[in-house]
Amino acid sequence: MRSILPAFVGTASAASTLLSGGTIIAFNNETNGLDVVRNGSLLITDDRIASVNSSPWPRNLPNDTTTIDVSDQIITPGFVDTHRHGWQTAFKTIASNTTLAEYFGRYGEFAAASSFDAEDVYLGQLVGMYESLDAGVTTVLDHAHHTWSNDTAYAGLNASIDSRARVFWAYTFHNITSLNYTIEMQFPNFREIAESDLYAGSPVELGISYDSWGPTPGPETHQIAHLANEYNVSVVTTHSLAGPWGITNLPSDLHRFDILNTSIPVVFSHGSFITANDAQLLRQTGQYLSITPESEMHYGHTHPHSRFIQDQAALGVDTHFTFAADILTQARLWLQTARYDFFDDVMKKWEIPSTNPMSVEQSFLLATRSGGQALHREDIGVIQAGAKADVVVWNAKDSWSMLGWVDPVAAVMLHANPGDVFHVIVEGQLVKKDGKLTDPNHEDVKSRFLESARKIQKTFRETPYPELEGNWEYSGFPFAAPQIADVEPGNGTGYGQLWLDQ
Repeated sequence: MRSILPAFVGTASAASTLLSGGTIIAFNNETNGLDVVRNGSLLITDDRIASVNSSPWPRNLPNDTTTIDVSDQIITPGFVDTHRHGWQTAFKTIASNTTLAEYFGRYGEFAAASSFDAEDVYLGQLVGMYESLDAGVTTVLDHAHHTWSNDTAYAGLNASIDSRARVFWAYTFHNITSLNYTIEMQFPNFREIAESDLYAGSPVELGISYDSWGPTPGPETHQIAHLANEYNVSVVTTHSLAGPWGITNLPSDLHRFDILNTSIPVVFSHGSFITANDAQLLRQTGQYLSITPESEMHYGHTHPHSRFIQDQAALGVDTHFTFAADILTQARLWLQTARYDFFDDVMKKWEIPSTNPMSVEQSFLLATRSGGQALHREDIGVIQAGAKADVVVWNAKDSWSMLGWVDPVAAVMLHANPGDVFHVIVEGQLVKKDGKLTDPNHEDVKSRFLESARKIQKTFRETPYPELEGNWEYSGFPFAAPQIADVEPGNGTGYGQLWLDQ
């Protein structure tokens, strides 16, 4: 199911596209860093990058090559999102002040399952993937916990395929007691999907999500580890929090099931309280942490140690209904957060920082190549010959925010916004052209989604919020209210309300 970076082999019938005249941010295997090619060209044949050229018009182009003029624009690899729940789009803006504890009792898969039918899941997933593509995110590791029935499982998978994004769709095993849909009932559903040809020929690949590896493993854990190896899935992923949250799923938990030393990539989302020993275990086994900066700030699970394991980490979005759905925003937030934390280490000693602790290039690599590495895919998140043709063209020529750029990496990472994404190519196919998605059915999808979202939002407006008192059920630690920020004079004033009435 996974592939290694192949040598490019041309064929007489191959379809070729030349992106001509742009500034290309390519990857150099020898320096393990970026190369910038100005006024060059990128030749794409079928689903692969055939060549990165220093000339806008290379010689010996294949016959019938389609040329797209990208003069004065910037070409980057597509961004890689290593943690997302695509189905949740219908919740957009109704959880702007929520905490993680509240999320569990209101918006997560266990609380929300009974309010979504298969059509709702399909539309939420499809629109969520469209939002990603529109922002230049070409690869998504989807922790697909919409698997609370056979129908909703297929709905999310079908939507992922129909989106034309590169989706690592990770089937979630979990006991949905509200619908009496158990893990034992999910096993045959997973096998049926794994043995089907439903996603053959698409950029979608099958993975597994599971959140009961530890501290007390679920009774089905051995079976799930066996399934991952039996079907050689493309990824295993898990939510890892630890600390007072009590939901560990740490590398050491999975190591007991011999899952880290296989060829299967394992991605640990958040790792809020990852231990030093578990961080070392990631390095030793070549597995990765998915840092989701805005999520970890928004929900309050924080990331006190993630800056120390960036060499074995990539970036993710998580719940795109609560904040920005693009990796560019996450990379920018994380860059400045890491800078702040490392600067603070110096300033606390009353010393003056002499250098900037994290560079823009490092942030760019976290958003692109590191995501490919997390998935054990050297052909994703990079521009070089033989890599997958997942490419973004940024409208640096006309964008007011990028006007005057010299350094293309800084132009994208510090000055661009998702509105500057002009073209997006996935698997060699244009999925966004001239600033618009190319799917001819997107207006119909939008209309159907809005009808679904209004229905779901009405349900949740009428649903009481969970009472967060006493102790957190997963660890026994007590709830406590943080100090409320005041932007008006007086204590506890100015908090405001949610504007959800229509």
